[in-house]
Amino acid sequence: MDEEYDVIVLGTGLTECILSGLLSVEGKKVLHIDRNDYYGGESASLNLTQLYRKFRPNQSPPTELGRDRDYAVDLVPKFIIASGELVKILVHTDVLRYLDFKQIAGSFVYTNSKISKVPSTEGEAVSSPLMGLFEKYRAKKFFVFLQSWKEDDPATHRGLNLDKLTMRQVYQHFGLESGTQDFIGHALALYLDDDYLNKPARETYERIVLYTTSMARWGKSPYIYPLYGLGELPQSFARLSAIYGGTYMLDKPVDEIVLNDDGSFAGVRSGDETVRAKMVIGDPSYFGAGKELEGGRLRVVEDGKVVRAICILKHPIPGTDGSDSVQIIIPQNQVNRRNDIYIAMVSSTHKVCADNIYVAIVSTIVETSVPENEIQPGLHLLGTIYEKFVTVSPIYTPVSDGTQDNIYITRSYDATSHFETVVEDVQDVFKRVMGKDLELKKREVDDFEQ
Repeated sequence: MDEEYDVIVLGTGLTECILSGLLSVEGKKVLHIDRNDYYGGESASLNLTQLYRKFRPNQSPPTELGRDRDYAVDLVPKFIIASGELVKILVHTDVLRYLDFKQIAGSFVYTNSKISKVPSTEGEAVSSPLMGLFEKYRAKKFFVFLQSWKEDDPATHRGLNLDKLTMRQVYQHFGLESGTQDFIGHALALYLDDDYLNKPARETYERIVLYTTSMARWGKSPYIYPLYGLGELPQSFARLSAIYGGTYMLDKPVDEIVLNDDGSFAGVRSGDETVRAKMVIGDPSYFGAGKELEGGRLRVVEDGKVVRAICILKHPIPGTDGSDSVQIIIPQNQVNRRNDIYIAMVSSTHKVCADNIYVAIVSTIVETSVPENEIQPGLHLLGTIYEKFVTVSPIYTPVSDGTQDNIYITRSYDATSHFETVVEDVQDVFKRVMGKDLELKKREVDDFEQ
């Protein structure tokens, strides 16, 4: 470890691995270190032994759950939007060649005390049980408006300025009921709460278009998922970095972030060894994770918590047509909350568990002092739960942008059900580090294994 590098990356979460891959492609000399003996950090996928070691350290996995190697259980539940930004990065970097994907079979929303398929087109809106006859007519007009919108053709705008009108005003224009607004804003636009209602409608329009174009790519749902779990994603980007000269060290403790006299980054110490670099990128756990560091300096602050329950089931989720994989969104208004509750379920179809086993993760942003109680509406929908592992994870945000001290800290994984915010963080850090935007090659995205 006596060489000098352009960049040291700490932690092998997806955000960090994408960045190390991109920077290696840019010609940077990258050293990537993780204190764990596995890839993925907070976004790892664990086998059965690792899962029980983490949550039940004094208990062995039940033999009836099958072989250890059949499992790759995600710690953070997220799906990939088929036409989203992560897919564009996968295509741009050719990381696709290391991965196989499977579609998520269904996208559902919980309203009026039952689970229903999310309608995303005018045709589905007309046949959806979510709405009465007259509301279906109004919703159809709304979807026709979205589908016919052309930026350069004012005739398709119907007098609505998406940059000036709030989404609440657009809903009012079409006379949509609050229940319809719920599934449009939360199950299509994928907002966590209702703050979007008072903001310009443009972003909501773009989010709905992303959902519907992703849905149109393969039908059934807008989501895809890598075989063998989400932990395959950081490993694939690590492989990209290695191809371009990146060096990886797992199971390597990080004892100190070494600074120059002016407070800027100098290197990283592990035991008696110190390796130097021009800059460091890392996840919040390497920079105090909310605790004061040397000289009372605070590098990251807590910005809320996420509660997640990993549940092992022996049956599909009731009310989802026996689907082998689903997302179910419970809009906050349906359960008198400020934030939505998400359910993500995968199965042996995705090579993440044994046959006839299903892994469902229920999650939300913590609002009270009793986090597990907050996900009860989601747990209730699962039916009989064979095993349950609950975590409460802080969401950390860096207090500075790193441009002054060359210490660039990524954000914790949020409660969203997809990777769009992860990619936003990647793009943001890349621009600060490189002084230019991340430009992705325009290429077709039609070569997924289905």
